Amino acid sequence: MTQTRGKVYLVGAGLGDVAYLTVKASNLLAIAEVLVYDALVDTQLLHCVPLDCLKLDVGKRGGKPSTPQAEINSLLVKYCQQGKQVVRLKSGDPFIFGRCTSEIEALKASGCDFEVVPGISSALAAPLLAGIPLTDPVLSRTFAVFTAHEPDALDWEALSRLETLVILMGGRHLPEIIHQLLRYRRSPLTPIAIIRWAGTLYQQIWTAQLGNILEQTAGVSLSPIVIVIGEVVGLRKYLQPERINSEDSTTGKTPSPQLMSTNLPHSPTFPLPHSPTPPLPHSSPLPLAGKTILVTRSVGQSSQFCDRLTASGANVIEMPALEIGPPSNWEALDNAIGHLSDFNWLILTSTNGIEYFFDRLNAQGKDARALTGVKIAVVGEKTAQSLKQRCIQPDFIPPNFVADSLVEHFPEQLLGKKVLFPRVESGGREVLVKELTAKGAEVIEVAAYQSCCPSSIPPAAELALQNRAVDVITFASSKTVQFFCQLTANIFSNNPDAHQLLQGVCIASIGPQTSKTCHSLLGRVDIEAEEYTLDGLTQALIKWATNS
Repeated sequence: MTQTRGKVYLVGAGLGDVAYLTVKASNLLAIAEVLVYDALVDTQLLHCVPLDCLKLDVGKRGGKPSTPQAEINSLLVKYCQQGKQVVRLKSGDPFIFGRCTSEIEALKASGCDFEVVPGISSALAAPLLAGIPLTDPVLSRTFAVFTAHEPDALDWEALSRLETLVILMGGRHLPEIIHQLLRYRRSPLTPIAIIRWAGTLYQQIWTAQLGNILEQTAGVSLSPIVIVIGEVVGLRKYLQPERINSEDSTTGKTPSPQLMSTNLPHSPTFPLPHSPTPPLPHSSPLPLAGKTILVTRSVGQSSQFCDRLTASGANVIEMPALEIGPPSNWEALDNAIGHLSDFNWLILTSTNGIEYFFDRLNAQGKDARALTGVKIAVVGEKTAQSLKQRCIQPDFIPPNFVADSLVEHFPEQLLGKKVLFPRVESGGREVLVKELTAKGAEVIEVAAYQSCCPSSIPPAAELALQNRAVDVITFASSKTVQFFCQLTANIFSNNPDAHQLLQGVCIASIGPQTSKTCHSLLGRVDIEAEEYTLDGLTQALIKWATNS
């Protein structure tokens, strides 16, 4: 059989927000077998790939550890030669400060097929989203885009004569940029705009003049930013829509929701509002309006929950605290699938267990007919829905959506029954197995998937936690609590106030077992869902907000 020819797509991710991803980029992510990605603003981009896609984080974010470029080149060649469809996802546009040359040279030298897919560069999009045109018939007939990463290498005399300048990677060298332009006779009254986190909920904009911008931004960490210098900056107040209930901290004008000013780490000047995207005027206030909720579900599984919260008026920030992948080996599951007729019951306790079990069943050339004669019990409404989507009706769903309830209300005697339990490879609860065994069942546990802690916190979540701008943190499993603690310990280990990060933050749990872990690791639980589902958790949050 001829091996599928691999191909590498060097794809521009745009500003990072999934809303600014091109259609072609979205289509390529949907079929990616390997994703090699830089540090991105919005982790929702990682949700666009198939469940079994191999995801490799190679960093490339200013001031943070990064994978060496030579190693990235080798990864692209390796997986392409294995016949994989590889997406190399780069912030902005691949050919604008994207370091594509080295990667393309490595691919060509190895005979690998590749294609470059354009993305929306922050050099163009950030000014636009801030309401600043880069050209104007009178004020700007030309503009230049450059990086100030190495200011000594630039011809400042020539640059100072251009009408409009767009500068990337200039945060650390802002004083030097100002000095050089003033040195070459650029007027200190020249308008300047600094746009941070362009196109995200945390977009921050300063507008001032060359002579006083340093005073406006003193003490603020300026990364990632786009700097615009020129008279066109003054057009901003005429070219942005007006909204109510929000005000630009630097101009006094009212921006659109995308242009909301928000605080940055360690900034004493600009207070961070709790809702960067306030709801539109409504006849009655939405119950969660004004609340910022941090959601800590697994990668790719938070969208519906987030939609529910957003529909209730909340500002939602996603912080995936769990990554799901295949087990270290399929041997035990494959053997069990090969002998399904030996089992009386199949127990499924999560949507992950269902997805991986049935994917493996299909990989062996079998389908649901292989389960003839085997009864199925599920734990949880979401798990039951996932099974029904495969046109399979569970034989038993316990009333309280928890594993303990499954044993307590099991519909028949377990003595002598053989039970197959596909589960997470490590770290899952042992109580269910012990209680089933105590009732006389023979339980065969097999690893169907593995869960692990993500390598980093999304920048938006990190920013919100640092500024103590989070009202509620939701936990839908014990592991998300454990990994949240692990992630925050890693990120804020050098912060003397790290222990106070959750002071005043409401801790919301989906059910008793998750609450038990919250008490153990966080010291408290403020909200527990009455019905142990995401809908139940949403209703508990609404009840809390209404009564608070």
